[in-house]
Amino acid sequence: MEKIVKLLGCALILSISAGVMAQEAGTMMVKAGYAYFDPIVGSGNLSAPSLPGTKVDVGTADTIIITGTYMITDHFSAELYGGVPVKHKMYAAGAIQGAGEIGAVKQLPPTLFGQYRFFDANTGFRPYVGLGITYVRFEDEEGSAVLTAVTNPGGPPTTFNVKNAWGITPQIGFTSTINKQWYLDVSINKSIVKTTTTLSTGQYVDTTLNPVVSQISLGYRF
Repeated sequence: MEKIVKLLGCALILSISAGVMAQEAGTMMVKAGYAYFDPIVGSGNLSAPSLPGTKVDVGTADTIIITGTYMITDHFSAELYGGVPVKHKMYAAGAIQGAGEIGAVKQLPPTLFGQYRFFDANTGFRPYVGLGITYVRFEDEEGSAVLTAVTNPGGPPTTFNVKNAWGITPQIGFTSTINKQWYLDVSINKSIVKTTTTLSTGQYVDTTLNPVVSQISLGYRF
């Protein structure tokens, strides 16, 4: 929290001291930056045959994001959020807690946001809120020896597939002017996503992922 307050203070100072280019109707903006994904996982039980209470957890990850924004009016904007696929490690949980890494998967969650930006279009510091539709594409699933030992001991390696999913993503953030073209953008999103992972053994597990995504980006206005 202390770091967020310091960052907010620095952004306010920058926005006050910098020249301002309006975020007005018709303005186009692009930004690129760093994003940190922290899944808040709710796992169901792995279906039979399995040890009762066998669950899965998903680790944190980071990536580079690229975003395009268009100001529809002085206050309403549309933003398309994308970037480099994110690789998450998956871990044993529940009854098999402590067994270690059971696999890995990459995900790409493009999101289309509708946003409302507070204050006047010429203000250097503009908080905003948004609500987005997210489509999560999962790919490059990799099972580990631990997964095989748990689900198919003595048999061929267990593979798995994670079902692509739609989700809803609320967002809060702010932009802070650096100069007439460049600006800083900071936001926090939380996607609400539910998916199903199916194993080559025929077993499956339902999970809610609900990642909290913190991002900081450098943007350019046209």
